[in-house]
Order: sequence, then C-alpha cells, then structure tokens
Amino acid sequence: MFRPCLVLLALAAGPACADPPQITGARAERHGGTLTFTVTLTHPDSGWDHYASGWEVLAPDGGRLGYRELTHPHVEEQPFTRSLSGVAVPDGLDHVLIRPRCTLDGWVATPVRLDLAD
Repeated sequence: MFRPCLVLLALAAGPACADPPQITGARAERHGGTLTFTVTLTHPDSGWDHYASGWEVLAPDGGRLGYRELTHPHVEEQPFTRSLSGVAVPDGLDHVLIRPRCTLDGWVATPVRLDLAD
C-alpha cells in the first residue's frame, strides 16, 4: 500500500548537512566614508566540492551592503581571515550582520551581529 505521508517525511528529511561555516572573529575599520570588514572563518573544507565560498555584510533589515567571494578551498588553512574594503554603511547604523556560506549547504541561517564603533 502506498503511503504518501511516509514518502513526504522521507523527502523532507533529506541528506544530513555538514558543519556550516562559523565566524570566529570579525571587525570593522573606518576608512574615510567606507568600512573595511575583516572576518575570520572556520569550516571543514574538504576540497572543491565543499568549502566556505563567501560571506556577506547585511544591514539590520537584511539588505546587502557587501559581499566577499571566496574562490577556492582552504583545506590546510583553518581558520582563515579575509577582508572586504569599500563597504558603504548608511549613517545611523549601530550594527551589521555577517553571514557566511559554503558550496554544499548554502547560506548559514543565522547571521552574526557585529556592533559598529562610533
């Protein structure tokens, strides 16, 4: 007998996701009218099929302010740090959100808050 509910549950479960990229450090430095963000990530990169592939800087409302693409795996370099310069942040923001992604699992569901100095 066909049981559609069981099929849907099996499909919803899907494959288990690997560990997502984690932000282990972040800072912002003002340079004139823009900011440079420096972010340290850790992720169990395993090669070209699965690696931390970028991070974005978001306004508190979720609008993207900047994006740093990571173009290759960092299997032997963990954790690793990369910067993004020239990010224009609207006046009055006291914090931003930083969200990493990986090639296999996509964007991390919960971004990390980074408070901005005055």
